[in-house]
Amino acid sequence: MMTSLRPRQRGFTLIELIVVIVITAIVAGMVTVFIRAPVQSYLDVSARAELADAADTASRRITRDVRLALPNSVRVTNNSSGSFLELLLTKTGGRYLSEDDNLSLTPGNVLAFDPGTPVANPNMFTIVGGAPSGLQAIVPGDFIVVNNLGEQPPVDAYNCSGQCNRAQVASISGNDVTLVSNPFLAQTPSMPSLSYRFQVVSRVVTYHCAPNANGTGTLTRYAGYAIQAAQPVSAAAPLTGAPSSALMANQVAACGFSFDTLPNLQRGLVSVSLTLGAPGGNAGQITLVQQAQVNNSP
Repeated sequence: MMTSLRPRQRGFTLIELIVVIVITAIVAGMVTVFIRAPVQSYLDVSARAELADAADTASRRITRDVRLALPNSVRVTNNSSGSFLELLLTKTGGRYLSEDDNLSLTPGNVLAFDPGTPVANPNMFTIVGGAPSGLQAIVPGDFIVVNNLGEQPPVDAYNCSGQCNRAQVASISGNDVTLVSNPFLAQTPSMPSLSYRFQVVSRVVTYHCAPNANGTGTLTRYAGYAIQAAQPVSAAAPLTGAPSSALMANQVAACGFSFDTLPNLQRGLVSVSLTLGAPGGNAGQITLVQQAQVNNSP
């Protein structure tokens, strides 16, 4: 009888397993110590970059709207509810046909300002040079504004209780614009544009910045609500009922808007200050200050 000689199988002992586990734990601990700092640094830099990008995007959107603001329509208020920046956003402009034009060479409907000079249709006027097209096309619901001088003298596109210079568009056909009504005829004295220019306001816009020292505040853009004589300066109606509401930034720790009229009175300067991030946080805080000029020449 022959007996086969096979090598005896042998596994790990409990002591060997414990030694391996201990060595693995030591190695893992050493790796963690050396890797944790670079990884945390990368995460902090990434979070800080996100804050900077959010602040830059929000401030660029604000300054873009400011540059498109109707002359003399920027209003700024800072109170316990935060900072409020309001403006009337224009989409285009043009030249209207006037009584001073040679109507034999440029036929059409003049924009009537003088009630003593009768016209065929006081609610219609012709755009000289052609109507805007594309994204700048005039549509029903837009507002035609002429010679907006603001509160002094009182020809204010926000307030139509007196010298109203804002007329809503009812329809447009070719170069002829039909208004819902013509408020320019009721002005005393009449206030036509010296260069026969008009601007088209598409909507009213408010930026409301509600900061929180803990870095949990918000910056919100409201648009399309009814134009008010007094600036909305609280987080309530008409802002809460605005057709368009968009969160522009969160993690807002501090913010502020200011508007200064330059010495020549033809220009204004809007300043936007925005601080994002929680104080003492790993990402720190980002503060961005942006300025934009406003053309106040109607």
